[in-house]
Amino acid sequence: MSADPACKGDNSWQPIIVNNGYVANVLVYVKDGLGGRSFDPPSTPVKIAQKGCTYRPHVAAVMAGQPVEFDDNDMTMHNVHPMPKNNKEWNQAEQPGEKPIIQTFANPEVMVSIKCNQHPWMKMYLSVMSNPFYAITGPDGGFELKGLPPGTYTIAAVQEKLGEKTQTITVGPKEDKQGVTFGFQ
Repeated sequence: MSADPACKGDNSWQPIIVNNGYVANVLVYVKDGLGGRSFDPPSTPVKIAQKGCTYRPHVAAVMAGQPVEFDDNDMTMHNVHPMPKNNKEWNQAEQPGEKPIIQTFANPEVMVSIKCNQHPWMKMYLSVMSNPFYAITGPDGGFELKGLPPGTYTIAAVQEKLGEKTQTITVGPKEDKQGVTFGFQ
């Protein structure tokens, strides 16, 4: 980070954050079981800050068609460069003080890598979901999938370095499912 004096980050980020055995920054989502149901994306953008020459948050998710807002909070130029497989690749520079870059992703895709070509250490992951049943684990490894209707589902947990784990759960009417955990090795 010292190559750019405007970068005031501490460069202490690690790809696997473990707290008492629980992993943060894991995408948890309903991978299968919703049948042919379709869901409208929210119109409220998901906000990604470029601060301290890092992307914050490091892992985020949106629904396909939901706006994503990238905001340069540093006194240096950044660029936002997603490298998707199922969506259009783009690369847009952003000067400090400019209006945020707002983009949408049309197709579902898990863990799209986004980098800044100006600062090679800057990287994040954005997942584009087909349904609203997803969450990113917090520092305690916890997550909640709100409003999931009764049914049997395949739930996936994905971490950038540890890969994907799945399990099948059944949610009954008015049931609040507790204790769903994933083990990464």
